[in-house]
Amino acid sequence: MNKKEISEIKKLFTPSHCAITRICGCYVDAEKNQRMKMKDAFLSLPEEEMFKYFNIFRKALSGSVGKNIMNMEFPLEQEAEGGTQEFLLKMRDSELKNDELIEEFYQRVMETYIYGENYYIILIHGAYDVPGRASDNLDMDDASDYVYNFILCSICPVKLSKPGLCYNSNTNHMENRIQDWLVEVPDTGFLFPAFNDRNTDIHNLVYYAKNPEVLQTDFIDQFLGCRTPLSAKTQKETFQNLIEETLENTCDFETVMNIHENLNELIEERKEDPEPLVLDKQEVKKLFANSGVDNEKLEEFDTHYESLADEKTSFVAANLTSARNYEIKTPDVVIKVAPDKAQLVETKIINGVPYIMIEATDLVEINGITVRTPRPEEGSGS
Repeated sequence: MNKKEISEIKKLFTPSHCAITRICGCYVDAEKNQRMKMKDAFLSLPEEEMFKYFNIFRKALSGSVGKNIMNMEFPLEQEAEGGTQEFLLKMRDSELKNDELIEEFYQRVMETYIYGENYYIILIHGAYDVPGRASDNLDMDDASDYVYNFILCSICPVKLSKPGLCYNSNTNHMENRIQDWLVEVPDTGFLFPAFNDRNTDIHNLVYYAKNPEVLQTDFIDQFLGCRTPLSAKTQKETFQNLIEETLENTCDFETVMNIHENLNELIEERKEDPEPLVLDKQEVKKLFANSGVDNEKLEEFDTHYESLADEKTSFVAANLTSARNYEIKTPDVVIKVAPDKAQLVETKIINGVPYIMIEATDLVEINGITVRTPRPEEGSGS
């Protein structure tokens, strides 16, 4: 799913476009005991509760595609009888009206979700009457093609509110605040089936992680039955290692800067696309070649790639570089420069010593204090 398709689904979690039919929930404590279970027709909830749930569901589809939101494909064996995809299909097709399936769902989550505190499993079923779309990309509500049936799971931490004083308007006094167990925004969630090309795709789901560096690997591998993707941080570290191992002794300042400049240019060219820019093995190799990596070094590229990742590993380009600044670091000094100003930094050998040189303009500050830079005529007399 791309960001436009995700936005379209998130609109369903509003009062005016609500497509949620049923809601189920299970409150689990730190010892993995089920403290509370609920199931209701969603529209029967009090309005105040509905609004709070809407916020949770939108959060479960928030963040950057390729970082917080990851498209996952089921392996073929999980689509066979007894597989995880088949189980999720049963859940969706039951419209959350089968108590035995719901209880099995809770048990599977509790067995695979690693969290040492209390949490709340929220499961909803929705039925979206997908409107047709005219040539000008405007929705035609009276020209629906089909209904997209889905389930969305949100797993939310439940934490005790902070102690403190509060104002009691009835007694007109400040007094001790009663601590409550509060449901926070989800840490983890998934949407099944995926809504790819504005259509039902039962072979894929969308996984959400509030912290993209803390992926629930057991939950992904065992409950969802999908392959755990590389986190954004791991993608960046793997890419950095790939550069270093491929270039080896030719890993110089200019080549690395070229790689990042070319990468940012590719991202800029595709910034209007709803899909994030993803680089597979051949595209990374092409990036290296266009950035000045020697053909001799590229001969070993495939070997390095497969040793650090594998043949099918791909990288989300936005996870590999920063669009805000480059960081040039020595043991004693850190330099940050905007990508479009990278040409202001260069390397030189002076008296046999390597230097990183920065062009100094008229405006130079030290701790917020504007200082004068020496003029060429001033320096020539010294």
